[in-house]
Amino acid sequence: MKSADIRQKFLSFFEAKGHTVVASASLVPGNDPTLLFTNSGMVPFKDVFLGREQRPYKRATSSQRSVRAGGKHNDLENVGYTARHHTFFEMLGNFSFGDYFKRDAIHYAWELLTTTYGLPKEKLWVTVYQEDDEAYAIWRDEIGVPAERIVRIGDNKGARYASDNFWQMADTGPCGPCSEIFYDHGPDVWGGPPGSPEEDGDRYIEIWNLVFMQFDRDAQGNLNPLPRPCVDTGMGLERIAAVLQGVHSNYEIDLFQRLIAAAAREVTVPGGGAPDIHDNSLKVIADHIRACSFLIVDGVIPGNEGRGYVLRRIVRRALRHGYKLGQTKPFFHRLVPDLVAEMGEAYPELAKAQDRVAQVLRQEEERFGETLEHGMRILEAALATLPAEGEGRQLDGETAFTLYDTYGFPLDLTADICRERGVQVDMAAFDAAMERQRTQARAAGKFKMAAGLAYEGEKTVFHGYELLNREARVLALYAGGTQVDRLEPGQEDAVVVLDHTPFYAESGGQHGDAGLIKTTGGTVFAVTDTQKIVADVFGHHGQVQEGVLRVGDTVSAEVDAVRRARTVRNHSATHLMHKALRQVLGEHVQQKGSLVDADKTRFDFAHDAPMSADEIARVEDIVNAEVLANQPVQARLMPYDDAVQGGAMALFGEKYGDEVRVLDIGFSRELCGGTHVQRTGDIGLFKIVSEGGVAAGVRRVEAITGDNALAWVRRTASTLQSAASALKTQPAELLGRIQQVQSEVKALEKDLAQARDKLAASAGSDLAGQAVDVAGVKVLATRIDGVDGKALRGLIDQLKDKLGSAIVLLGTAEGGKVSLAAGVTKDLIGKVKAGELVNVAAQQVGGKGGGRPDMAMAGGTDAAALPQAIQAAQDWVRTQLGAA
Repeated sequence: MKSADIRQKFLSFFEAKGHTVVASASLVPGNDPTLLFTNSGMVPFKDVFLGREQRPYKRATSSQRSVRAGGKHNDLENVGYTARHHTFFEMLGNFSFGDYFKRDAIHYAWELLTTTYGLPKEKLWVTVYQEDDEAYAIWRDEIGVPAERIVRIGDNKGARYASDNFWQMADTGPCGPCSEIFYDHGPDVWGGPPGSPEEDGDRYIEIWNLVFMQFDRDAQGNLNPLPRPCVDTGMGLERIAAVLQGVHSNYEIDLFQRLIAAAAREVTVPGGGAPDIHDNSLKVIADHIRACSFLIVDGVIPGNEGRGYVLRRIVRRALRHGYKLGQTKPFFHRLVPDLVAEMGEAYPELAKAQDRVAQVLRQEEERFGETLEHGMRILEAALATLPAEGEGRQLDGETAFTLYDTYGFPLDLTADICRERGVQVDMAAFDAAMERQRTQARAAGKFKMAAGLAYEGEKTVFHGYELLNREARVLALYAGGTQVDRLEPGQEDAVVVLDHTPFYAESGGQHGDAGLIKTTGGTVFAVTDTQKIVADVFGHHGQVQEGVLRVGDTVSAEVDAVRRARTVRNHSATHLMHKALRQVLGEHVQQKGSLVDADKTRFDFAHDAPMSADEIARVEDIVNAEVLANQPVQARLMPYDDAVQGGAMALFGEKYGDEVRVLDIGFSRELCGGTHVQRTGDIGLFKIVSEGGVAAGVRRVEAITGDNALAWVRRTASTLQSAASALKTQPAELLGRIQQVQSEVKALEKDLAQARDKLAASAGSDLAGQAVDVAGVKVLATRIDGVDGKALRGLIDQLKDKLGSAIVLLGTAEGGKVSLAAGVTKDLIGKVKAGELVNVAAQQVGGKGGGRPDMAMAGGTDAAALPQAIQAAQDWVRTQLGAA
């Protein structure tokens, strides 16, 4: 059974059982700062399990693409060397949101494995949590698994509920027992059943985990039964494929075998022969092409921090293994078509982005060549500090780790170079640094419940699409993070929760609204920002200006209409700009982030080159044409799948439910929950004011609209008029006048240089006669005014020619800055070097310099000390010539 068939049979089985097939979510979790990547099948449903989000279905099934290469789940260094470690994998899962529970979940799992997949029943073992008598009884009495193949797993880690068979999302919140299903590979493979001393062997392999969320753990550790228990399961596609295809390693399944063959094809070098198909490096490359490609599909770009840094590490690890096999030229990007052939049908977004993925990987491969060069310089500098021989010839582990972690320089390459020089790497110190980093990464990646204010109560009903003023009732008040009954003037960090509000809470890059909350009794609360406390509960942040605000008060909530109008103009223009950028630059343009407020729209997007002035102008023309068309803006609610099939663009990094808001504005159709203009003409005027790079492969534009754009035009026109007046011309003729002034300045500079050269030549004739004899050597050290540093160099050459054999130092001061030049004829550089001489003088004037033994320059800032500098140079020369 091929991997593709295994995936499809799983989804079809649960669809027939009343489950909705849900497409794989992005590897970048939407609006979830607690996770680096989507690392399991339940991540897209987390808010459903927490009760923060409702779906139109109670049963779901999915094949979720997942990455574990950072944070808590980080086994990157093991990938390729074990049978089942991966950076990227597919997690098959079925989920119940308060619908069926243990009995149905267990029966479904057994039917799928033994009937649909045809696994022998006698090969399957199960585990249950030690106190879960219900699950144990279902497995034994209803499924018929013999008691000797049902293992109770409990308190094996020293703390109650700290078991592999008791799952919890965090220290508090939903949790519950698990039931795992294992496959027995037979007595030919070493290892014991789960719970035995030999459980770490490879004979018994876990293939499926059924999680029964039936409790809510409170802050005191008490387990309170959930009113509607849920089910969350996970089965790795690669693991079950290995079992069904009769192989022991995931890397032996059909999908990986073809990718490994493709990797072998690309790393084969002329005259080097094909690599061993079982080489671990080929497994690494085959694994990593999946993770890297899908991360790029989901908008991640190689970088130096966050998700981009993890992607860069994975890419470079693959390239390093290609390097080990002898391939030093770009090869990794050529595996993308092979991956598309394997997985493009299941994931059409991969096939659609094929060219873009290959382009990003090719660029990163080329950058890696630069990294190798940079790392070599650092390594060479470190090796140069080691003693020539003896026990001290050891590269410190911190340097090796810095090369590896900061610069992406492979450790084994560092070790190979050191070995050639007879140097060892302090691996103990390197391992300590690596463990320190892993500890920090685990701490940073540990899942925590979303931080915020504690709130239990009604949801906030949002009316801001239609209204800017709405009567409401105060549901809750906070001051300094603590819930209070009343707010008074002067209290900091004040937050108001209302049952109804016209205030938009920050989301999707759009800043939250500001305004006023008033009572008829004269209380005024100034709202400076609006943020969501939890989904559908809006927190109005600000401060009481007058009176006292109490829970239960009836208030009038009034949005700052001017700020809202400016914000919606910028937000609506962002949609038009996004569409225009794709038309002008290409379909690869993808949003990487946005910020919309009353002042501007800032838009980050995937693109690999600066925009030209012509491209910027074309984008502006397209957007302003849509503005002038004055088309009505329409927003509709519809199912997510219908919206996407209808051409709506889902923006990167945004989280969408099953019902979405589709915005049609001009020629743009996107999913967006923000506030917008009524007609495109309301935008008024659109102007891009800046464009630049913010990361590798990511550009940023800032633009303005409406009265902000008009104010910008007026300021620019005023500046233009002032510049024209200063040059005594008209604005329309300013460019010609500037060019004329530049030509005149250039001619004057040329005349001045010629005059200085003549002055220097004249001075050179006079200066040559000032040379004195020191121990048989002509020495000239003096000050000359009226020449610049450039002229000094030419003057030194003239004096050396005139004197034949001499040592010369000249100094000049102009505008408080000192310039020094020294020259030594070649017959004397064995006694005196120009660089040493010029530095002796430079130290006296607060500067430094350098150059060749026969010619050197220096600068300084203390013009008053120039006489002392000349004298110091004379004295030093006498000492060097033995005439002191």
